[in-house]
Amino acid sequence: MPKFAANLTLMFNEVPFLERFGAAAKAGFRAVEFLFPYEHAPADLARALQEHGLQNVLFNMPPGDWNAGERGTASLPGREAEFREGVAEALRYAQALRTPRLHVMAGLLPDNADRALHRALYIDNLRHACREAARHGITILIEPINTRDIPHYFLNTQADAHAIREAVGAPNLKVQMDFYHVQIVEGDIAMKVRQYLPHIGHVQIAGVPGRNEPDTGEVNYPYLFGLLDELGYDGWLGCEYRPAKGTVEGLGWLQAARSSGMAAGEN
Repeated sequence: MPKFAANLTLMFNEVPFLERFGAAAKAGFRAVEFLFPYEHAPADLARALQEHGLQNVLFNMPPGDWNAGERGTASLPGREAEFREGVAEALRYAQALRTPRLHVMAGLLPDNADRALHRALYIDNLRHACREAARHGITILIEPINTRDIPHYFLNTQADAHAIREAVGAPNLKVQMDFYHVQIVEGDIAMKVRQYLPHIGHVQIAGVPGRNEPDTGEVNYPYLFGLLDELGYDGWLGCEYRPAKGTVEGLGWLQAARSSGMAAGEN
């Protein structure tokens, strides 16, 4: 059975952020991810992880001014110094939290953008991030995101993400495959998994189209969980969804997945 990590930015919002670690552990999670850790001291986050026996499997590098609508700086000309400062800050947190993966957000393209220019800068910045992360044994991730949720986002398709991965040429660069985004942009999730699995560094899940629990909507997650097992995926599945009526109340899908896994001999 796949291993599930609670996304503490979207889940367990019923309590303040630092209390969500305990809530996730109480619900049976053994790992967590979140968008950004930077509002809290590394020591406080490390203490919360240790106290509740949790692993932190992923967070994002600084995205620029999130509250102003920015969604990353890696492909934005003129922001190179800021990007490099963000890499250093993210690695400082990752070392404190023992986080093995960091997601680099690409950024939003302005109207009439020269995509070739942005792409070249994105590749250069990713090479820098990968070099710095490799010193600490950390994997860098890039993620295609649908333009319905984030209009003008630079990276949208699996094919383009893997082409960029190849252009960067760093062994510690992988693609973060969020099944929610894949389904909205291009569908055919199972075949995308089969095609790209060796280069997938992290998987995320949510129901489509509402981004609620994965047992709602049009995606057959039990089938995909079985496929990941069949193909030997041993990474985490980040539960990056918005609970429809309450986090704990919506965890029936997790109980069903665990029951299915145990019935198949998992433990």
